[in-house]
Amino acid sequence: MSKLSGKVAIVTGASRGIGQQIAELFAAEGAKVVCAARTLNEGEHRMLEGSLSRTVALIRDKGGEATAVTADVSIEAECLALVQAARESYGAIDILVNNAALNYYQPTDTYPTNRWVRCFAINVHAPFILAKAVLTDMIPRRSGAIVNISSGAAIGPGRGPYDDKTVRGGVMYGATKAALERFTQGLAQEVAQYDDISVAAVSPSQVVPTPGTIHHKLVSGIDDPKGEHPMLMARAALLLASEPAARVNGRVTYSQQILKDFGWIEQAKGRGVTTSGSGYSLV
Repeated sequence: MSKLSGKVAIVTGASRGIGQQIAELFAAEGAKVVCAARTLNEGEHRMLEGSLSRTVALIRDKGGEATAVTADVSIEAECLALVQAARESYGAIDILVNNAALNYYQPTDTYPTNRWVRCFAINVHAPFILAKAVLTDMIPRRSGAIVNISSGAAIGPGRGPYDDKTVRGGVMYGATKAALERFTQGLAQEVAQYDDISVAAVSPSQVVPTPGTIHHKLVSGIDDPKGEHPMLMARAALLLASEPAARVNGRVTYSQQILKDFGWIEQAKGRGVTTSGSGYSLV
């Protein structure tokens, strides 16, 4: 039996990268997936490839069930409309994956305030608004899973003195992901009173090659040994969405670590992912 048979899932940021991979895997595991992002059709994003239409088409071509909902999750009304559209398509929500994120690499002293506020709206406020909305489905049934996609950037540089004085422009993104992780564990403690609701967060163990990370030259491509294949993040999200809440609620973890902890690395290999040195690649 598939791990998510009969489940309804919302995946934000599903037009490309990690979100696309999660949406495809969840659908392959039997979920009805609502794919959300701003880019509906290919070519509409001014810099990056990928679209909701493509993700949904890839899922349906493999016999899965998915629908596209365009939403700007920086706006509360659009977050609420997304959840309502998901309910109208498939029914009550079982799983929420907060994957959508925004980042600009700029030093703090010149960081535009409007960009700072928008990034917090997408990276922190949207997960809160969406979680609050889907919990109205989960709490009465005492069942559900919220998976927040975080980043190693949540770990700061520590206290000084600093030998490395390079300014990389990552303060905002790190701050939002640190806030997301604290939100994750705080909400996890609050829902622990219910039987089987879990809230967890997972970060990539290495940079995931996506249109965005390749554009910003964090990795050169899918074969870059510094990176990990997006399937590992998708598998980690699946694990957190499907394991009993008692085993995963409140986890703030990394993709490769959680897969090892639960013995899912061998399953990943069986799906075409294998270790290569300290990282992973497709075979």
